[in-house]
Amino acid sequence: MKNKLLRLIILLSCMQLTNCASAAQRPWDKGAFETGKYRNLLAEMGYKQREIDAKLDETFTDLFEGPQKIYFEAGDSMAYISDIKNNDVRSEGMSYGMMIAVQFNKKEIFDRLWRWSKHYMQHPEGPMKGYFRWSCRTDGTPNSQGPASDGELYYITSLIFASNRWGNDTGIDYLSEAQLILNSSMDKTGENGVTPLIHPEHQLITFVPTGNGAGFTDPSYHVPAFYEVWAQWADDGRADYWRECARISRDYLQKVIHPETGLNPDYSHYDGSLLNSGRIIGDAFRFDSWRVPMNIALDYSWSCEDRERQQQYGHTIQNFLYAQGVETFVDQYNVDGSEVKEILGAGGYKKLRHSLGLVASSAAISLVCSHEKSGEFVEHFWNSRHEPYEDGYFDAYYDGLLRLFAWMHLSGRYQIITPEADLSL
Repeated sequence: MKNKLLRLIILLSCMQLTNCASAAQRPWDKGAFETGKYRNLLAEMGYKQREIDAKLDETFTDLFEGPQKIYFEAGDSMAYISDIKNNDVRSEGMSYGMMIAVQFNKKEIFDRLWRWSKHYMQHPEGPMKGYFRWSCRTDGTPNSQGPASDGELYYITSLIFASNRWGNDTGIDYLSEAQLILNSSMDKTGENGVTPLIHPEHQLITFVPTGNGAGFTDPSYHVPAFYEVWAQWADDGRADYWRECARISRDYLQKVIHPETGLNPDYSHYDGSLLNSGRIIGDAFRFDSWRVPMNIALDYSWSCEDRERQQQYGHTIQNFLYAQGVETFVDQYNVDGSEVKEILGAGGYKKLRHSLGLVASSAAISLVCSHEKSGEFVEHFWNSRHEPYEDGYFDAYYDGLLRLFAWMHLSGRYQIITPEADLSL
């Protein structure tokens, strides 16, 4: 009797382990807009929740408090995030920081970053009213007057989430600030070379909403799920328009992604074709491109409106990177998977690397995948460390931010913040 009972316990344990393994390779078929639930893939793969929480806390601390931090307070009420290797402040990083702050319920950090952004970066009047200077020195002196559209994209969405989480009567009217950016953008007519963030004809986000930069787009700026947020809570009378933008953006992403490798260029024409500009930045899969897997994972997690194509994409790009070696793939390729002829440098270094930012993004896309390979990408990311490379190169900013976003994705902590959000998070 004891032997039978022991065999039964062993059998049940094996069945439980098998079910867990299967669950880790079974992407959900509904998004959080519908279910209000978020997948914790790390827990499904067997990692303990305390270990997962420790990863999140450690990475957040590294970015905002540690010796290699990228967050710096300025005076009594402001703060900025710096791309340390370039010694500047970017609308990209500031808006990323605000998104992280609202997700982690860090209101003081959010407000400080917003005040710095509004004071030093946002144009209060003139042809570019509402837009943000994409780069400033750490003392607020502009390096450029022009905007980069992804900054505005994240500013708008994080402000809407802040409105939903904290309300609009605690010193900053977050929703009005989001609406100011949206309305200012939609009021642009092309006069003085300034256009809407979303190209009026193609209904796709511009690379920059000024001059020649409005004539093409950047695949990594496409976050269709954000338009769904705008449709729900921007309260700007354009809900149907934003939902249509989300649909068109999903279609565009399928056009710009190489069908055999899953790779996309840094920039493209609105029809998804290569710019063929002859410049080093543009036609290859380089630094900007790393964000595309993560953005598609987010859209899948929140909306799941393009399930089959996004699952196919996840398998395709992971198959390509797997063939290069999960622990050895490099961070720059031509979109057909061939080696680049010229390496794009960063921070004074020029070398192909197994960069942490792409390691993070390639793990995050596992949320859409059903093949066993996806677990290897997550495991490799779990074991990765954010530390200087052998030649001394270290990117606290970009690698660090993508690392934190990936932990948020994989743990179910990157969420749609509704007016009824659980403020205990």
